[in-house]
Formats: sequence, structure tokens, C-alpha cells
Amino acid sequence: MTESTHTRSPLRRIFGSIGAAITWLRRVVTNLLFLFLLVIVCTAIFGGEERITVPQGAALKVAPGGYLVDEISQPAGIPAFLGGPSAPPETRVKDLVDAIDAAAKDNRISSMVLELDTLVGANLSKLEEVGEAIQRFKASDKPVYAIGDNFTQGQYFLASHANKIYLNPMGSLMLTGFGSYRNYYKSALEKLKVNFHVFRVGDYKDFIEPYTRDDMSPASRENNQRWLHGLWTEYTEQVTGLRNLPPNSIDTFIADLPQNLRAEGGNWAETALTHRFVDILASRRTAVKELQETIGVSDANKSMYKFIDARDYLRHQKLANLSNPRVNTDKIGLISAAGAIVDGEAPAGQIGSNTLSKLIADARDKKVKALVLRIDSPGGSAFASEAIRQELLATREAGIPVVISMGSVAASGGYWIAAGGDRIWASPSTITGSIGVFGAFPTFEDSLEHLGVYNDGIGTTELAGAMRLDRPLPEFAADIIQQGVENTYARFLRLVAEARNSTPEEVHKIAQGQVWTGRAALELGLVDELGNLNDAIANAAQLAKLETYDVLEIERQLTPSEKLMRALADNVDARVAASVKQNLPLGAWLNALQPALNPLRELNTFRDPRALYVRCMNCAAP
Repeated sequence: MTESTHTRSPLRRIFGSIGAAITWLRRVVTNLLFLFLLVIVCTAIFGGEERITVPQGAALKVAPGGYLVDEISQPAGIPAFLGGPSAPPETRVKDLVDAIDAAAKDNRISSMVLELDTLVGANLSKLEEVGEAIQRFKASDKPVYAIGDNFTQGQYFLASHANKIYLNPMGSLMLTGFGSYRNYYKSALEKLKVNFHVFRVGDYKDFIEPYTRDDMSPASRENNQRWLHGLWTEYTEQVTGLRNLPPNSIDTFIADLPQNLRAEGGNWAETALTHRFVDILASRRTAVKELQETIGVSDANKSMYKFIDARDYLRHQKLANLSNPRVNTDKIGLISAAGAIVDGEAPAGQIGSNTLSKLIADARDKKVKALVLRIDSPGGSAFASEAIRQELLATREAGIPVVISMGSVAASGGYWIAAGGDRIWASPSTITGSIGVFGAFPTFEDSLEHLGVYNDGIGTTELAGAMRLDRPLPEFAADIIQQGVENTYARFLRLVAEARNSTPEEVHKIAQGQVWTGRAALELGLVDELGNLNDAIANAAQLAKLETYDVLEIERQLTPSEKLMRALADNVDARVAASVKQNLPLGAWLNALQPALNPLRELNTFRDPRALYVRCMNCAAP
């Protein structure tokens, strides 16, 4: 007799009731917990903005977290603290610069304190942009202090702008120089029996080398050494100038580091102090106490100096501007294009041809008087790059000046797009050029045959089935791809020559995949001016003959769920990720592992319809 036709025993009924009650209770608690968390998050995100106040005489606390970027990457799904994948936090350079520039003119702000321990990394050009803002702040006769338990090379670049640098007595200053290293996969691919077919133009176009070699080619070594030396010169000259040190003091310090440490008994902090890289050795508590005496004691926290965080200060300023909008003021549009260039739609962190083209068209619809396009990209699809350039040309034809502002990298496809502007601005440490084209097509027929999987069939033409990944690439198809590469390179040379008032032959001399710093690019005629984003915006206003204007940021509209995920990531994940990355050896190890995996991950962006790419692998500027 089954249980369905037999009355259950009293004991089983009791346990069944208990189980049902536990299930009900678990659901209630889970729902209540979710609602409670949602209320807290929504309150943190959407509430309390109006209550932000700027204490009189407060310091602007600049404590960027994670990586400095031009565009915040789109959060991928559920935040880490809710069980989703973790990602490094990011701080937008423009937000920092806007906060610092506003504080320089604010009589309530007395000084600035740089707390840089949570800054994970930044390209030199982004550090320079923030550093220039710090210098403008100092020009308003307001002092800048830097506190650090340890200083990495990037952190120290910003700290060197301070009037006084505090370093923990047990801390360190790690100056290493710039390097460019990558993993090579030729032997690994051979062992996996993957056939990687490569088509390229230009002796220096080295994006594809990790798949075809086990070491760096002489041409690539020569090219990389040139631009790395240029960037390191920028770094050392600026830091030594700011610290009033002899010109070669950083190189000498690194070369003599073992002897320098030995002279101070192995104490890194004392070594940094002796060589005048820092001003005071003090624990964080001692440094804060000194700042309390100079700036004042915080009303909210008696153990802290009086300050307002840069992020809170920027929110305060935006709210103030919202209450006094300038409706009839002319607008200069600002669009950020960051990441690899791919066809179609793409989230933040990548440049989709359709996505960016829509934003450019939207700028025209909004009747902006000029457009500034900020490019931070190593390139990607040639087809997508041209689609975006055409949209810029359409904007110029509509009578709207287009000014290009290059970020850390605007190379290959990034430069292809830049050629569509009226004027091109670059930072001295921008990485640009890499004018070259390559084709890439892996096939896996040998890998599959090794596993006992074979492919056979019939087609109506020689090209039918030629582009399948599970079949050998015939010479007929290879010849077609190579011709496409050569044709695209010739097109690249022509469009650059037209944009720069040169000839394809002259452009070819500085092309062939060669990479240049912004300073070198200016001398070669690839860019018009050296300067930051604000300089480019001012130039756009000049071209549009505007005396007064507002900057209108034009961004892809996020869906409600995307807005919630980004807000959650901004408010919680940034702090959690920074803490994990700084304190867990595993987190540091995984972070160090990422560059080794980048070439494999980049294969996922190979979506050009003709397998043709204008991409620079080694254009990840230090």
C-alpha cells in the first residue's frame, strides 16, 4: 500500500510539519534579508546626497581605489559580495580631476591629502593628468600632503606632487622602471596541434608574435625599447623636477639599491628618506595627528583630520550645479571610447562600432557645438574602426568640429578612428601609431585528428568550406586574406596621409606597426598638440568660437538593472576588492597572472568580418 493511500503516522506528520515550518522560515528570513539589504543599498546609493556638507577649512581627501580609467567598465552581473565574480575596482580620471579643480577654487577647502594605498595601478598618462590637476590646486596656494604605508611606482608619481610626503617607518618605496614582457605560445600551440595562420604588413606589427614565436623578435625589441625609454624619461624627469633631485637620481638609486639598503641596515624607509624621496618617516597615526594640528580635527571622527572625500565632494558639486542649471548655455559633447574595438554592440570597457556610432549620432541630435572624443584603445577590428571614423566625418560635415583627445593608448585602430578628427591631442606619454594591419586565422584540424575526429565533404567551389576552423586553410583562401591585409594597409596609409596632409609614402616610413609616444608623435606629425582632456575641450570651444559653454557627457544609457549593478559595485565591491587584493597573497598572485592570460583572452575579440585587424598587443602603456 502506498503512502498516498495510507494515513501517515503521527510521528511522520510531526516531522513533516517541522520540515515545512523550517522551509517557510528559511524563505521568510531570506526574503527579509534581501529586502533589508536592498533598503540599505538603495539608501546608500540614492539617499543622503543632499546631506553632504563641506566642513569649513577641510582638506580634500584624494584616495583613488583600484585602477585609474577613462571609462568605468560595465559590471558583469551579480556583484562579488552577493556571490558574483570579483573584479578590480576603478576610479574615473575625469571625476578626480573635476573634484580637484573645483576644490582649488573653493574657499572651504584648505588643503589636499593624498592617501594612495588603495591605488592598484594606472598608466602614466592618467597619472600625469591627475598630477597636473594637483599642480593647479597647489597654484591656488593650498598645500598638498601625501601619506603612505608603502609607495608603488605609480602611487609615488602622484605623491611626488605633494609639498610633504609621509612614509611609514616600516614601509617602502618601490621604484623599478618600466618593462614590457609577455608570454609566447608557439610551442604550446604546436603541442596542441593548433595551426595559426598569420597575414600581416609591417615589420613592427607584433600583435601576433605570441602565437608565432617563443621570444620577442629583434624588430619588436627595437620598437618597444624606444617607446619604453621615452616613457621612463617622462616619469623620471617629472619626479626629479618635482622633488628637486638631480636628473639621474632615480636611475642611480635603482642601480645602487643593494648598496643603498645595506647602508641603512636593510631599512627601505630610511633609504628613501636618505635619498630625499620622502620628507618624514611617521606611522599613519603620527601623520594623522600632525595633519590634525595643521588642518583641524574632524567633527565626525575625533581620531581623524578634518576632510571631505573627493567622491563625496564631487557629488556635492554636481548637486549644487543641478540646483542652478544653465539651460541655454552652448554644449560641447564629450564621448569616452575605451577598450578593444569590435564590430556591433559592446558594453563599457569595449568599443562597439554600432554602440559608439550611435553615441556620435546622438551628439549631433543634441545640437552640440563641438564634439570631443576621448580615445583609450589599442585598436581592434579594421571594419569597425572605419565605421566609427565615417561617423566622425559625418559629424564634421554637419558643421560640428571634432577634437580627439588621446588617453593612455590610441594605437592601430585607435589611431584609425583619431584620423577622423579635426584636431588630435595627445599626452606626452600617450602610446600611439602602430599603423599596420594583420590577419589571423587559427585552424584545429590536426588537434581534432589527434582525437580521432575527421572532416570531409564536398563544395560547389574551391572557397566553399575553406574558412572552417576544423579544416586546413587552403593556399587559395590564404592568398585572398593576404591581399585583404595589403589592401587595408594601403587604405590605412591613404586615410592617415589625407588627415595629416602627407603622402602614403611618407606615412609608410613611420608606420609598419611602429609605436610612438605622444611626444614623438608630435614631432612626426601624427598629432597636433600635447595636452590633457581639458586642453582638448578648450580647443574644441575655440574651434566652435564659444566663450561660455558646458560639457555634456554623452554615454550609453544603462538599463535599470545595469544601473543597480554598477551602483552596488561602486559602493561595495570597490572597497572589498581593494582590501582583498592588498591583503591576500592569492589575490596578488592572480592579479599578476592576468597579463599572461591576456593574449588568449584577446582571441575572443577577433570578430572582424574579413579577419583583418588593426591592433597593437604591446600598447599597454605603463
